[in-house]
Amino acid sequence: MTKSYEPVRKQIVVEASQEKAFKVFTEEFDSWWPREHKIGKAPLKRAVFEAKLHGRWFEIDEDGSECSWGTVLQWDPYQRFVMAWQINGQWQFDPSLITEVEVTFTAEGPNRTRVSLEHRNIDRFGDSAEQIKTAFESEMGWQGLLERFAKVVKAIPVPR
Repeated sequence: MTKSYEPVRKQIVVEASQEKAFKVFTEEFDSWWPREHKIGKAPLKRAVFEAKLHGRWFEIDEDGSECSWGTVLQWDPYQRFVMAWQINGQWQFDPSLITEVEVTFTAEGPNRTRVSLEHRNIDRFGDSAEQIKTAFESEMGWQGLLERFAKVVKAIPVPR
């Protein structure tokens, strides 16, 4: 019997409007995504998030190669989006694997937004599920990424 895993849930409050937080998270994705979070063989040149329904999220490496990470499954600007995470337990793209990452943006004031992230379907990683969940829960996992995002969203002007 396959073990069932609770989703990984993380959140942070940022000093930005809901619209700005959403736009920086998606349209300025490369500005806060860490260079070491990559799956390609060459160093990461740019992390790309195509801010639209069915948009891809992927990396472009310094050697010009692209490595897919997944696609946008649901798109509701400035409230939420859901993206498919298609990176397996060996940290390689796997088009047959779909786990979901939902990110919601809830205004708590004109310049204050709660950003909540839920990564679900962890059991789909199979034998790697425990290892992957531990990675997502680590300091370099989703909470660390949200903290990097919070620093950048405060400093960056509102994207167009």
